Amino acid sequence: MQLNIAHQLQLLHDLLDDHVNDLDYTLSEYEQIKRLVRSIISQEQLSNEQLSQFLPEIYHYGSQGKHVQNIKEHIITNQQQIENWLEAIMLSLSEHGHDIIR
Repeated sequence: MQLNIAHQLQLLHDLLDDHVNDLDYTLSEYEQIKRLVRSIISQEQLSNEQLSQFLPEIYHYGSQGKHVQNIKEHIITNQQQIENWLEAIMLSLSEHGHDIIR
C-alpha cells in the first residue's frame, strides 16, 4: 500500500522531529527519509514552494547521515535547518487540509 502525500509528509515530519528531540537516529531512518523525499518529489503534488525547495536539502541530510562519525554533532549542526523543514512540512500539511498528528 502506497502512502498518500499527507501521510508521507507526516512520516517525514515525525522522523525529523525525533532526530531533533532525541539527538539520535538509525541508519534505516536515514534511508527512510531519502525514500520519502524521492517519493514526494516524484508525485509533484506539493503546492508549498518553500517545502519543494527544501526537499533536496532534506534528501542530502539523509544521505549525509549514513556516513557521519558523530550522530549528535550531525543533528545539532543541522538543527536550525531541520526546524525550518519541520515548519514548512506543517505549513504544507495545513494547506492540504491536514494537521500534524502528535
